[in-house]
Order: sequence, then structure tokens, then C-alpha cells
Amino acid sequence: MTSAQIIIMIAIILYLAAVIIVGFRYSKTNSVSDFYLGGRRLGPLVTAMSAEASDMSSWLLMGLPGVAYATGLCDPFWTAAGLAVGTYLNWLIVAKRLRVYSQEIGEFTIPGFFSGRYHDKSNIIKLISALVIVAFFVPYTASGFKGCGKVFGTLFNTDYHVTMVICAVVIVVYTMLGGFLAASVTDFIQSIVMSVAIIAVLGYGIKTAGGWSAVSENAKGLAGYISLASTHASDGTASNYGVLTTISTVSWGLGYFGVPHVLLRFMAIEDRNKLKLSRRIASIWVVIAMGAAILIGIIGNALTANGSLPKLDDPETIIVQISILISQHGAVFALLAGIILAGILASAMSTADSQLLVASSSISEDVLKGFFKKKVSDKAGVLIARITLLIIGLIGVIIAWDPDSSVFNIVGFAWAGFGAAFAPVMLFSLFWKRTTKQGALAGMITGSLIVFLWDNVFVKLAMNGGEATDLSTFLSSIYELFPAFVAASIMIVVVSLITKAPDKEVVDEFDRCKKLIAEG
Repeated sequence: MTSAQIIIMIAIILYLAAVIIVGFRYSKTNSVSDFYLGGRRLGPLVTAMSAEASDMSSWLLMGLPGVAYATGLCDPFWTAAGLAVGTYLNWLIVAKRLRVYSQEIGEFTIPGFFSGRYHDKSNIIKLISALVIVAFFVPYTASGFKGCGKVFGTLFNTDYHVTMVICAVVIVVYTMLGGFLAASVTDFIQSIVMSVAIIAVLGYGIKTAGGWSAVSENAKGLAGYISLASTHASDGTASNYGVLTTISTVSWGLGYFGVPHVLLRFMAIEDRNKLKLSRRIASIWVVIAMGAAILIGIIGNALTANGSLPKLDDPETIIVQISILISQHGAVFALLAGIILAGILASAMSTADSQLLVASSSISEDVLKGFFKKKVSDKAGVLIARITLLIIGLIGVIIAWDPDSSVFNIVGFAWAGFGAAFAPVMLFSLFWKRTTKQGALAGMITGSLIVFLWDNVFVKLAMNGGEATDLSTFLSSIYELFPAFVAASIMIVVVSLITKAPDKEVVDEFDRCKKLIAEG
């Protein structure tokens, strides 16, 4: 191992030790509510930055730059544009309403909110929504573990499986210890580390590429690379993106209204009147971070073109490769490279910890205690929560075992899943008092099923004996979240209108919360 690698390893070990210390700091959790929602004590800055850090995941520093490196500006731009708009609107129209409503009905999980909103005594909504979370969040958690494994494996030429498991253990340990507060505080720290990483890579990358003019010239020389209507194909040609593909890509932003680990931050802020400040901080950071991540991919392509980097077999490792270049300039730069790589780990860890908590709460609180009505003490409840979290972590490791799967694809599938299942239900629950329990269930199930069936059934049925057809190509170009979201919304409206209107108690509660929201 070289001296630069040793310095990088020390920086990363210190970072991992720091997050575990945070876990110990918040380990004295006496109630399940505190473990899963931190007693609604988050400040506006931690609320904003932990929400966005937990949202971005390894997708920000690996998936997004990787797509930009390989295909150019179009695909990542429209994805980022949809996410930026979705982020702002989520904070603007959902945050305060959910904070008020969830406190009014005394719920601290997303399935619990849906169940409480419709006074579902059977807890069937709680069960179905909990199962949806587990189905889509465990693979999403695995993407975080995978991102960590890729970083170490590429950097130190070590076995992917060993490094992935080590990172998974660290994430599981500090999350088990400190719960929601530990995850939120570490996510805040991780957002800072991620920001430092992005700035350092941008500056070094532009300089090494020969300046911004060299980066620009390289991009202009690649067919379709800087177009917003076409992408750069692997054979060097431009591929038309299409209007419908653009719309479906922008629809990534629809998922925000149903992202449980972001919605929980809305529910956890101490002062709901500070959400406006949180919205501004979160929106600005997201736009800058995603824009910089796309630029890193484009700059990385220029570094390959001028010989500073080899042609990458795995474009998602572009930031790792640039960090290795930085580390070759002496001890100080090796330390900087260590911070950058810690930032990549931070992007993966900040999402995985939150997803572990959400999936754990779904099983221990919403299924075990909610649906099956198992009564346990607060102390036993926290123990069950921690054991559940450990089990989910183990399943995540199993899913992440394949080193060749794509972080971007895993995240895209999971994002579509909870976006289609929860986003329409959340919006109708907060804004339309005529929504019924049956309508909410129908929308949730419809959205989930379409996401699962889109590529696995619909696209394959459109093929001709396994060969692609115009129809199958057309369907595969559409991000499944878009049709699933539309279908789920239609189903909510139709089923709600043909079923019995909500009871007066449910309607009065809706009106009372609406009044509280208006009063501020």
C-alpha cells in the first residue's frame, strides 16, 4: 500500500469512527417515538440538510456523474430538473401540512399517518404501506451498501464483498445505537463532507482537463453530448431522446411527495414555522449539488480524452478515479482525496441509515405492533426496533452482493416504487377530504403493481419472441414512475367517488388540521 493510500485510509477510518461516536452520543433512547422520530426536536438547518443528504444517496456522487460521463448532458439534466422542482414543491406544499396533521393524530411513521388519516381500525392501510416500504426500501438500502463497496474496491483494489460488508456494518451499528437523531445528525455532517468533495473534484478536474475551454471543446466534439434533445451513444453517435422520454424523466420529481425518509424530516422539525427556512436551504443545496455532479461527469470525460484518465469500464467510479489522481500530488492532496472519498461514503451512508430506520419502523411498529396489535413496553419496543434494523441490514447486504449491478438502476427502480405507491396517496390525503380509505388503498396498490410490472411484464409482452419491437422500445423508454403515478391518481379518485364518503369525524379532523395549517 502506498503512502497516499495509507493517508486516504486514515482519513476514511477517522470519518467512520466519527459517525459511530455520534451513534453512541444519541444511544440513550428510551421510547420508540424518540428512536424513530427524535421527539420532533430537529432544528431547521439539520432538518433541511439531513433531508437532502438522506435523499441524494450514492446516486449523487456515483450514479449521476456516471450517466453524465457516458451519455452527456441530456438524461442527467432532465432528471435533475425534475428532482429540483420536486424538492421545492415538496417543501412548499407538503411539509407544513404533514407536520401539523401527523402531530394532530399522534403518528410518527408514514404508514401510521395513512392509517390515522382514514381512522382505519383494521390497520390494513398500515400493513400494505409497510410492506410497500420493505419491498422497495431494502433494495434502496442495498444500493448504499453497494456504493460503499465500489469506492473501496476501486481505490484499494480490494475484494468488493469485504469492503461492502465493512461499510454496511458501520452504517447498521450507528443507526441501531442512536436511531433517528443519530441518522439526522450524521446526515447533516455528511452533507457538509459531500459538499467539500464536490467542490474539490470540480476545481481539480477543470484544472487538470486544461481549463473550462478544454472541457467545453471536448463535449462539443461528441455527438449529442451537450444536447438537451439527444444523448451520446456508446458507438459515438447521437440518440434522439424524445418528448415523451423527457417528460417521463422529469417525472422523477413526482417521487418526492412519497419519499418516506424525507417526509419523516417534515414530521420531525421542532418548529413548523421554520420550515420556510429549511425549504430555502434544501432547494438551493440540491440545485447546486446536482449541477456540480453532472459537471463532474462531463469533466471526467474530458480527462479521459486528454489521457489523464483511462477509458472507464464503470463510469460510476469517475469521482473515485479523480480522487486517485489528486492523491498523487503529495500528503496534503492525499488527505484531500481521503475527504473526497469520505464524501462518497457519506452520500451512500446518509441514505442507507434513513432507509434502514424507515424499513425497520414499518416492520416493528406498523406490522408487529400496528397490524398484529402486539403490545410491548417502550424498552422492549426499542430492542425490537434495533433487531429489526439489523435483520434488514443483513438482507441489504445479500441484495448488494452482485458487484456488477448499477447503483443508478437500483435507485431508479426503488424511487419509482415508493413514488408511485405513496406520492399520490400523500397528496390526496393532505388536499382532498373526500378521499376514502378504499381509494387510498387502491391507489397504493395500483402504483406499486405498475412499477413492478412495467419492465418485467408489459415491455416483455410487447416484444416479438424476445426481440425488441417499436412498441417494446417505446415502453422501455418511459420511466415507470410516470404511468404508475398517473394510474394511481386516477384510481384514488374513481374508487373514492364510488365508495362511501368519509365519516363526519374524519372530515372534521381534516378541516381542523386545515385551519391549524392556515393559522401558521
